[in-house]
Amino acid sequence: MSLSPQPPAATAVPAAVEAFLNDPQHVAAFTTLRPDGTLHVAPVRFTWDAAARLARVMTVLTSRKARNLLAAPGSRVALCQVDGFTWVTLEGTAAVVKDPARIAHGARLYAKRYWSAPPAPPGRVVIEIAVDRVLHLNT
Repeated sequence: MSLSPQPPAATAVPAAVEAFLNDPQHVAAFTTLRPDGTLHVAPVRFTWDAAARLARVMTVLTSRKARNLLAAPGSRVALCQVDGFTWVTLEGTAAVVKDPARIAHGARLYAKRYWSAPPAPPGRVVIEIAVDRVLHLNT
């Protein structure tokens, strides 16, 4: 088990953790803070870019998770993928991105991981998480 923070310049995430994070059968619990300080947890599909240490979540601007992040730019978040007693948590700061090129890139990565395009409702955005801590067990 690794419970120590990994700064952005740290060595690569172990291969077993990478494989677990890229398994299309998994979803994750995404945790943000509401403006009143209470936790909001939602199941999400996500992509992981190991080279950039960036996780991406496709959503819409009006979602609770996006609104939480817009209310407190640069907030810390957690994305935890679990399969039985195997888990990986990615922690870092998040931003709601409205740039069409970055949204399209996020959608391409999503389609590659999950073998189908994400929904494309009006107001689609991508949440980008700059991961600075990776915790894992039994990977």
